[in-house]
Amino acid sequence: MNDSNEPLAYRMAPRNLDEYVGQEHIIGKGKMLRRMIEADRLSSIILFGPPGTGKTALARLIANSTSSKFAKLNAVTAGVSDIKNVVSDALNPIISEGKKTVLFIDEIHRFNKLQQDALLPYVEDGTLILIGATTENPFFEVNKALVSRSTVLQLQLLTDENIKTILENALTDKERGYGNVNICIDDATLKHMAYLSAGDARNALKALELAVMTTPPDGDGTIVIDDDVLSDCMQKRQVLFDKDGESHYDNISAMIKSMRGSDPDAALLYLARALAAGEDIEFLARRILICASEDVGLANPNAILVADAAYRACAAVGMPEARIPLAEACVMVAASPKSNSAYLAIDKALSDARNEDTGVVPMHLRNAPASGMKDLGYSVGYKYPHDFPGHITSQQYMPDKMVGTSYYEPTDIGYEKKIDEYLKYVKKMTEEKE
Repeated sequence: MNDSNEPLAYRMAPRNLDEYVGQEHIIGKGKMLRRMIEADRLSSIILFGPPGTGKTALARLIANSTSSKFAKLNAVTAGVSDIKNVVSDALNPIISEGKKTVLFIDEIHRFNKLQQDALLPYVEDGTLILIGATTENPFFEVNKALVSRSTVLQLQLLTDENIKTILENALTDKERGYGNVNICIDDATLKHMAYLSAGDARNALKALELAVMTTPPDGDGTIVIDDDVLSDCMQKRQVLFDKDGESHYDNISAMIKSMRGSDPDAALLYLARALAAGEDIEFLARRILICASEDVGLANPNAILVADAAYRACAAVGMPEARIPLAEACVMVAASPKSNSAYLAIDKALSDARNEDTGVVPMHLRNAPASGMKDLGYSVGYKYPHDFPGHITSQQYMPDKMVGTSYYEPTDIGYEKKIDEYLKYVKKMTEEKE
């Protein structure tokens, strides 16, 4: 067994491109990053993706394969002075030996604006070739000027097959892994371990290391790792969800779009993922309420009532019971006919109200609470619709400047079809009374 005190995940980091597992879309044969590394023609790059997907391992590969000087900082502990020290060495022809300096910054999103600004001029003039690694979306968390001067590469979650390959490599490697240890682990358990790792190679290797180190050999000197051992060494599969990060926005976006697209099953899945990750239930209820109004609208006026009731119920009962009214409202919105006519209508009316001279309220529609106001024409001539057959009468409601303007255009979907029929009836009646 390897006696190194270094964790298995660190020891098993790939030493060359052929040992690197996964991320074929950026590191596969003929892909851009592989070409840059093999040709030693690096430019600044930012690697971002979930934990355990190979960002730091990729940076180490670049360090081992480039002829440039390589420096490393961790944004959690480094400051502007550390950046200046790296720059000073890069500009020193004796220390740099005339070579370019590649600076790897782990967790680059943790650098504040001042620290990121300190990097910018040296990345821009080529003094430093930046390799940044982050679990956060750099388009949100990293200085826009730095992002614009870098190639942004997104690393995806490793597949179960990728993780299984990495575990098999660790089990057979005699120098860094457990190739010299008599370990019995069947294919099904390996697959289960890969599944539980949820795309995170570090988690999988930590679990394997714990299992090997804490399982006593049997009478034949064999360390048997089965599902029972695995359950003691590995947590249940984690939901990949950061309620303060990008996955928060991606998941809620998918939930809303699934409700809008009338797919209740997908909407429920994204709702469940949010709930499992501890998302704020009132936030979820608000989003369903908005969708009920924006996307269902008058095609099913009851949807907003159910969504509002769910919002109030969530505040009253909390979790875990809140999952039920949330699911009810989510399904109601997703399974309802859709119309955004009211949404479009108010935005069009708001645009006119903000940007156009929409005129004054007609005198016969104005309020006349004080004596003498009618003498000035306020409310004079107003026709009370309930005094007329059908509770409809002909009179002008729009300001003079806006007569003929139309905002609300009902669809023929769901309940809105009845609204459309009623408005056509109103129009016919008023035309007959003119």
